[in-house]
Amino acid sequence: QVQLVESGGGSVQAGGSLTLSCAVSGYIGSSISDCTMGWHRQRPGKERELVSIVRKNGVTTYIDSVKGRFTVSRDRRRNALYLRMNNLKAEDTAMYYCAVDCLGSGFDTGDWGRGTQVTVS
Repeated sequence: QVQLVESGGGSVQAGGSLTLSCAVSGYIGSSISDCTMGWHRQRPGKERELVSIVRKNGVTTYIDSVKGRFTVSRDRRRNALYLRMNNLKAEDTAMYYCAVDCLGSGFDTGDWGRGTQVTVS
């Protein structure tokens, strides 16, 4: 059974930092290394948005609002995904989700975690 579990959320003051982690398990017969992994968030009253992705070749992308503040990384050996968030702002307050796209058809058809809450005051 595929499972993604996020952790590392919490409450911080503006300007603070957090590191989110996503532990992935249950991929049998294939390597998570061949998948695109990403962090999404849903801010209060807003639609879910893609924050950052890391492709199987290691290329990373970010939405403009987090560039220079957030860093995504993956640990292929541990099947884990991370998001280091620095200089957090109130507008970063959201539920953060990790997701995996192994079919190349987009995250909507991939696997998702249940999320971890980040609150910036």
